[in-house]
Amino acid sequence: MTWSVIGAPLNSSARPGGEELAPAALRRAGLLERLGAEDEGDIAARVRPAERDRASGVLGLPGLLAAGDELRDRVDRVMASGRRPLVVGGDCSLLLGVGFALRCRLERPGLWFVDGHTDTYDGDSSPTGEAADMELGALTGHGPAELTAGQPDEPVIAPERIVVLGHRHPDDAEDTTELELVDRGIARIDARRLRAQGATRTGREAEARLGEGSDGVWLHIDLDVLDREALPAVSYPQAAGLSWGELDELIAPLGGSRYLVGASVADLNSELDPDGRYAARVVELLASALG
Repeated sequence: MTWSVIGAPLNSSARPGGEELAPAALRRAGLLERLGAEDEGDIAARVRPAERDRASGVLGLPGLLAAGDELRDRVDRVMASGRRPLVVGGDCSLLLGVGFALRCRLERPGLWFVDGHTDTYDGDSSPTGEAADMELGALTGHGPAELTAGQPDEPVIAPERIVVLGHRHPDDAEDTTELELVDRGIARIDARRLRAQGATRTGREAEARLGEGSDGVWLHIDLDVLDREALPAVSYPQAAGLSWGELDELIAPLGGSRYLVGASVADLNSELDPDGRYAARVVELLASALG
């Protein structure tokens, strides 16, 4: 099945640069060629203005909602054509549009969520107001209602069809607030446990857990799942993360799964990667897992 790349140059801090530059950087690093993928271009919307909405607490809400609608339509169109979408961010706020598209097309969508954080803050608890630390909460019915306006009353993606992989153990996390807000129905395997039981085994178990109970599963990779020594070019680097080898092993069973319907990658901050070395490594990661 052919991959189609959709650029989602979103930066939830509502400022130009940073993750907004990543789709272009990944294309320059050979992403399309390595995957033999078609290029669907970038969505036009950006997260603006740089103000927190009073009701929701979300920064740049008007632009974010426009981006979600645009990305939903783009992903849906690719899936309708029989191709697999690969959404390259930008940051994790792109998952809002992806989730809406999945809900339109699948009755029981699933999500493998590979991330150094759980992204389950709400508008009150978020220290920044950035939607990229709220999107999983919103998709499961716990974040700001404004982020999922117009969607069904039930969660966009049911918590029991989500597996979160690689987030920091509470003893390693800089802030445990979001960990306390995770829906109890979501299965979680933190970085410590993942390392103890092995990345390949963890990936296989996550693949089996969601496959039979879903109509199709999306793979999302936030690159800050990597340790800050392995990848410093992210906006919120943390210690105690995965190595490149562990991430390769973890996502191999997911990228090769017969249940996979699409994928996304987020949080490469290209301002911190001036020579493109990390963009090239991300392309290697995706080509290995998805190619």
